Amino acid sequence: MKREYRHLFGPVPSRRFGRSLGVDLTPYKTCSLDCVFCQLGRTMQKTIVRKEYVPTDLVLTELAGWLKAGGRADYITLSGSGEPTLHSRFGDILAFVREKSSISSVVLTNGTMLHLPEVREAAALADVVKISLSAWDDDSFEWVNRPHPQLRFAQLVEGERTFRREFRGELWMEVFLVGGMNSTPRDVRKIASLAKEIQPDRIQLNTSVRPPAEEFVTPLSRGQMEELAGLFQPAAEIIGEFSTSHEEPVKAKEDEIFSMIERRPCTAEQIADVFGMHINEVSKYLGKLVRTDRVRSERRRSAVYYEAVRMEEQSNAHV
Repeated sequence: MKREYRHLFGPVPSRRFGRSLGVDLTPYKTCSLDCVFCQLGRTMQKTIVRKEYVPTDLVLTELAGWLKAGGRADYITLSGSGEPTLHSRFGDILAFVREKSSISSVVLTNGTMLHLPEVREAAALADVVKISLSAWDDDSFEWVNRPHPQLRFAQLVEGERTFRREFRGELWMEVFLVGGMNSTPRDVRKIASLAKEIQPDRIQLNTSVRPPAEEFVTPLSRGQMEELAGLFQPAAEIIGEFSTSHEEPVKAKEDEIFSMIERRPCTAEQIADVFGMHINEVSKYLGKLVRTDRVRSERRRSAVYYEAVRMEEQSNAHV
């Protein structure tokens, strides 16, 4: 099955943004970081070079076509296969969405490029910017996020702090916690102290609910997350599971993917090929299936396979 668009995907179910149309502006895993918890795997091209990775005019043509066809979503989100602010013209995409659509725009960024004035100016065109903070110094930054060698943690924090002062939209912050790496109350208090300085409108705690880049990544339990959420000011939210009960198209696609996995274990890449979907979109559905105990993941050498959980196993899981 062929994908209808090369650089748009979805709308997909998002735990933060409802039904979100994704806009992918970089080749697969082109990023300034190589986070141990990344659901898309290890970074293939770690870089801080900003350039026009995909043709802006083609992205705008696809967006115009989608809007003309009556496309509907809660948000249009610059996300996808890597760090969107590495694209030198991502601001042109945001300007187009603002001018041609009534749909709110979002930038999902790791924050590493916000020390650059031109990046802050472009990002300010979004309605919502979600930044990241999962470390408290260079050592923890290196351990959890594995940044490009030229990046420094203080530079990240100062860029986010400066952007907060300039940005008039909603600034959200994601704190991704990994068991044994950055999740003790002492460590989280350090992150919370920096978050208080940056002053985001919302702080959201996340943990590994999909297979991460590294096998050693351990997710936190709901109870652990709840205990740590109160260390932040304002108190952090624990990102809730997206509900698909009222979204028939989303439920239908989820069931189609499950039916394929029921027949034989598959990788996310195989599912993406069969359904003509973006890998990020597939990841969203697999995350829901794993969280609801319909599917489990198993790493076989370098690949992660998904297999269906038998009905009796599902029943035991909920006893």
